[in-house]
Amino acid sequence: MLRTRLIKNAIAKQSSFVLLLISLSVVIIIGIGLTFKSIPLFESFNIWDLLTNHVWAPMKGSFGFLPFIMGTLSVTLVALLISCPLCILSSIYLTEYASNALKNMVLPLINVLAAIPPVLYGVWGVLFIVPAIQSYIAPLFGVSTSGYTILAGGIVLSVMIFPIMISIMVEVLKTIPAELKAASLSLGATKWETAQKVILRKAKPGIIAAIVLAISRAFGETIAVLMVCGNVSKIPTSIFDAGYPIPALIANNFGEMMSIPLYDSALMFSALLLFVIIFGFNLISRIILNRLEGKHNG
Repeated sequence: MLRTRLIKNAIAKQSSFVLLLISLSVVIIIGIGLTFKSIPLFESFNIWDLLTNHVWAPMKGSFGFLPFIMGTLSVTLVALLISCPLCILSSIYLTEYASNALKNMVLPLINVLAAIPPVLYGVWGVLFIVPAIQSYIAPLFGVSTSGYTILAGGIVLSVMIFPIMISIMVEVLKTIPAELKAASLSLGATKWETAQKVILRKAKPGIIAAIVLAISRAFGETIAVLMVCGNVSKIPTSIFDAGYPIPALIANNFGEMMSIPLYDSALMFSALLLFVIIFGFNLISRIILNRLEGKHNG
């Protein structure tokens, strides 16, 4: 009987290890496949030139990816600047101030937001956000624009990542020991001071992890951002400029890639570029989280 249990345990261990290798190999295979498809472009152009050139003219043999890199980073940054404060404050309210009835009503609605297809967010952005920027927000700053801007993409994207950020942050804040909060309150601190000085500091690694997951999703969003950003291949210098994120480039041009030499390879390189940006960002974030957790445990 004991021998049978040991054999089952060994099989389970080896099976788990194999599944782990399969999961890791998928990431490696994706990276290798995209790199292999990008080789024809590397043979014709220097990688540094591809990353720093700002001219995108495939018909003339010019493949500059800098506008798309800057467009991706700009839209994501705007989305984070909007969503992070709102999600952190919302999570604190839901865990520390809201009644159980309100929690039971709001949290399911947040989960519903996560289930809405991205194209509906795009339609909402076209019908409401773009006109609002064109008619009301941009004129406040003395800017004339069509409304299809980095700001529109950032607003739509921020709403799209609200659910994942709030859901994870609420779960993280729920793990803070009640004794820790009670000790702070017993010393005369208010609820807000306790949230600011105790809860947020204790939950910092979890909050950063939630932001990292949200950014990873934000980098890859395609349809909604494509519909509201303007898709102009130039480096944005203002939030009221049009942008062209990398996912939108791939979605817009994938059907045309066979008609122009190196177009196939250029689009595969753009996918590889997006893959490297997301992978690198997650790697750096993991290092930061490990250091924060080390300080916290120390």
